[in-house]
Amino acid sequence: MRSPDSARGSGFTLIELLTAMLILSILALISYRGLVAVLDARAHVTEETEKWRRVAAFFSRFERDVQLAAPRPVRVPAGEVPAWLGRLEPAADPRLEFSRFSSIEGIDVAQRTGYRLNEKQEIELWMWPGLDVAPGTVPARYVVLAGVTKLDLRYLNADAVWVDVWPGTRLDPPIPRAVRLHLVLSTREELVRVFTLNL
Repeated sequence: MRSPDSARGSGFTLIELLTAMLILSILALISYRGLVAVLDARAHVTEETEKWRRVAAFFSRFERDVQLAAPRPVRVPAGEVPAWLGRLEPAADPRLEFSRFSSIEGIDVAQRTGYRLNEKQEIELWMWPGLDVAPGTVPARYVVLAGVTKLDLRYLNADAVWVDVWPGTRLDPPIPRAVRLHLVLSTREELVRVFTLNL
């Protein structure tokens, strides 16, 4: 026959079971919080990676477009529009509009291209079907970068001075020597890039 002391030593008391359950609950809570933090960090990294991929794609597109700029003015019913037209703060027109050559199915064609920041904080790419288009022709518009609060463009003239509009004077060449692009993203990052142009 077993003594009461030996029977009590072979099991767990209620306090011991509650203490073990409390420790396991704390460990589970810590593990859950760690897992949530890892998943949040992973989602944040994925989001940031995608944002910078879109920004890099926009800069690559902009650089390719401006380096194909052509010194060809556009004929309109009212006269002529300069080959490169940089405006200050247009309400509905592109901030930058220029003539460029592009290759479509191996054939070089001239085209009018523009960039504008719309009221939805998106940079739009405007593409006209050609250079000398009929009045009332509407350009195709594509969103090339979202989440932008500011788009600022400056142009390098022949005297190596940055100007806000192009052409600034009648003596300016059809295309500036370089264009400086300043973006402010909705996440508050400021980005500045300078692109030299093929003259």
